[in-house]
Amino acid sequence: MSEHTLHFKPAEGFRARSKAVVDSPFLRQSFRGAMDFLMSKRAAQFPDPEELESLRSLGEAIRQYNLAKLPDLLLQLESRLTVNGIKVHWAETPDEANAIILGIVEGHGATRMVKGKSMVSEEIELNHAAEAAGIEALESDMGEYIVQLANEKPSHIIMPAIHKTKEEIARLFHEKVPGVDYTDNVDALIQIGRNVLRRKFLEAEIGLSGVNFAVAETGTLCLVENEGNGRMCTTAPAIHIAITGIEKIVEKLEHVPPLLSLLTRSATGQNISTYFNMISSPRKPGEKDGPEEVHLVLLDNGRSQAYADEQLRKTLQCIRCGACMNHCPVYTRIGGHAYGTTYPGPIGKIISPHMLGLDATAGLTTASSLCGACGEVCPVKIPIPELLIRLRNEAFSAPQAKPAMRGQGAGHSPLISAIWRGWALVYRSPALYRAASWLGSRFGWLLPAHQGAWTSVREPLRPAPQRLRDRLKERNKA
Repeated sequence: MSEHTLHFKPAEGFRARSKAVVDSPFLRQSFRGAMDFLMSKRAAQFPDPEELESLRSLGEAIRQYNLAKLPDLLLQLESRLTVNGIKVHWAETPDEANAIILGIVEGHGATRMVKGKSMVSEEIELNHAAEAAGIEALESDMGEYIVQLANEKPSHIIMPAIHKTKEEIARLFHEKVPGVDYTDNVDALIQIGRNVLRRKFLEAEIGLSGVNFAVAETGTLCLVENEGNGRMCTTAPAIHIAITGIEKIVEKLEHVPPLLSLLTRSATGQNISTYFNMISSPRKPGEKDGPEEVHLVLLDNGRSQAYADEQLRKTLQCIRCGACMNHCPVYTRIGGHAYGTTYPGPIGKIISPHMLGLDATAGLTTASSLCGACGEVCPVKIPIPELLIRLRNEAFSAPQAKPAMRGQGAGHSPLISAIWRGWALVYRSPALYRAASWLGSRFGWLLPAHQGAWTSVREPLRPAPQRLRDRLKERNKA
C-alpha cells in the first residue's frame, strides 16, 4: 500500500477555492437556500428551548461519560463482538484500514463491493484503494452514488450531493449510466439510481457500512439511515465489513436513544430516521437472511492524539449530524469542497488537524468568524470556537520540543511573532503608546495602499490625522 493514499486538497488553496464559489451567484444562492431550509427544519423539531437544552446536556454527558471510559469500552466491545461471532480488526492509519479491508475482500476472491454511507470510508479513501486493487466499490447511498459518478468528494457529511442541481444530476446520469436518456424529473432520476443499485446488491460479494454507535455491553453495531441501502448492504452480500472511528462507542444500549433523537433532529429535521439497524452477529442457523461473516474495523487515524489532551478530547464527542455546517456563516457561503478535506465546516476544522496534521491544515483553523453559532447548535455541546482558538495557538505558536499535536508550530512566523511582541510592549507602556500614536497620526500617510488580504475587501488601515487625546485637549481649551 502507498504511504500517501489520501487525495485531500492542500489548505494553501482554500482561499482560491472559496473565492471561486463566492464569485458564483448561482452557487451562493444554492448553498444559502439549502442551509436555510435545513436550519428551519431543525428549529421546527426543537420548539421548546428548555427541552432542547436538557437533551443537549444529556447528550454531552453521555458522550463525555463514554469517552472517559473509552480504552476499557473498546476492549469490552472487542470481547463482546468476538463472542457474538464478529471479527474485530484494529487500524492505526488509513493505509492499515485499507489493507485490512482489501485483505478480507481478496481473501474471499471477491471483486465487487457495495457500500452504504460511511464517512470513515471516505476518510481513508477506500474507493481509491479498491480501484487500484482492481476491486469495484460502488456507493449505494444516492448522494454518495452521485458524487462518485462525478468523481468528487461529498460536500456535506449528511447530504453529500447538496451542491448538485437536478439538471447537473440528469446530465451526469445520461453521460455515465448506460442506456439512460436525459431527464430532470426527480422521481425518474431516483428510479434510475435504484435500478442500478438493486442489481449491485445482488451481485456484490462484499457489503460495507459505517457505524453510528457501537454498544460495548451487547456487542451491537447501530446504523442510522433513510434509504434502506444500509440494510441491503448489511444483509444481501455474504460478507459484511463495518468500519468506524474508535470514538463511536457507548457502554449501554440505553445511551443510544437520546443520541439518536439528537442526531436525526439536528441533521435532517426528522423526528426519527426511516431505518435504524442493529447488528450483533452474522447469520445464525435457521435465519433466512444476513451475512455469513461480519467484520468490524476500528480506526484511530489521529483520534488518540485528540483523546490524549483533556480539552481536545471534546472533539471526539461529535455524532456527525452536520448541524454546525448548516449554521456556519463560512460554510453556508463556500460549501464543503473549498475546504479540501473529508470533513468540511466547523467540525472539519477541529478534527482534520488530528487526522492530517497542523502542517497540512493550519490555514483552515482561521477560516472562522468565531461567531459561536456552531457551538450553540451542536447537539452534544462541543465547544467548537474554544477548540478553534486552541488549534490556532498550536498552529501559529513557536514549535515546542514535545508538541501536543502533529505539525504544531507549522504556521509560526518569527517576523509576525516579533511584531506582536512589539505590539504588546507598546500597549503595556503608556509612554510608548503615546509616542506610537503620535507618530501614527503624523506619519500614517506612509503606510502602503495595499495591505495584504485586508485591502482585498476593505479600505487601507490608516491612523486618524489627529489623536483623540489631542482633540480632547483642544476642546478643553475652547
